[in-house]
Amino acid sequence: MNADALIERAIERAVAASEGPDAPPKLAAAIRHAVFPGGARVRPQLCLAVAQACAIDGDLQVAAGAGAAIELLHCASLVHDDLPCFDAAEIRRGKASVHVAYGEPLAVLAGDALIVMAFETLVRECVRSPERMRKLLTVTTKAVGARDGIVAGQAWESEAEINLSAYHQFKTGALFVAAATAGAISVGEDGAIWRPLGERLGEAYQIADDIRDFAMDESALGKPAGQDAIHARPNAVDSLGLDGALEQLNALVSDAADSVPDCTGAEALRALVYAQAKRLTPKNLANAAV
Repeated sequence: MNADALIERAIERAVAASEGPDAPPKLAAAIRHAVFPGGARVRPQLCLAVAQACAIDGDLQVAAGAGAAIELLHCASLVHDDLPCFDAAEIRRGKASVHVAYGEPLAVLAGDALIVMAFETLVRECVRSPERMRKLLTVTTKAVGARDGIVAGQAWESEAEINLSAYHQFKTGALFVAAATAGAISVGEDGAIWRPLGERLGEAYQIADDIRDFAMDESALGKPAGQDAIHARPNAVDSLGLDGALEQLNALVSDAADSVPDCTGAEALRALVYAQAKRLTPKNLANAAV
């Protein structure tokens, strides 16, 4: 089974486990709306890619579970980001955002449920590997925390002065770091040496997202465009100019590829890093990017 299928199967198991005849049907529908159809599933793909690079013939069930948990946390963050108290975004992934489709109360609850579901997924998928489960729970919990996780990243938007490095590192980079390190841990390898890959990819993804927010329209993005300018948030294009942002993106992608540790699948993973960077760059700017 390929990586995409492994990820989707693990996510489907997670969502299905929260459903049943006694569960509130509108909440169940709101959760499914938030998760399916998915976006690019970049974070779980990174998790599985690292696991495969470390152990090409290894069992990927734990990696798929870890990747699914990280994706559910990402989906939760999108549901909450779109709420009227934050971005007030009406579309996400080309369809109505959860609060528009199901109302604000159910959107809050769906986001909360997805956070809980992520940790339930880790426990269920890793039950046969308790030591790996403990390490994965530590990594994943840190990635969503109030000190240096995505909660902290979102909270920086409420400060009078934004620590730009911390804002980008936590809001976007934290889940990339979790995905890279979790991929290694899931197959019994040292996760710490994979942290630089996650850090660089997270920063590259944030800059690519800033470029897309600046250069693409709503129909192409599948979500509202120009949100950084509307909400007066830091944006790499605003700080560096378009050419400067593209140059920084190229440098980060190159650094990310170079940071891949020596392992059996290193070359394939480096190729994947470059392919993902190209996919994230608007087509009309692709010639300026890697």
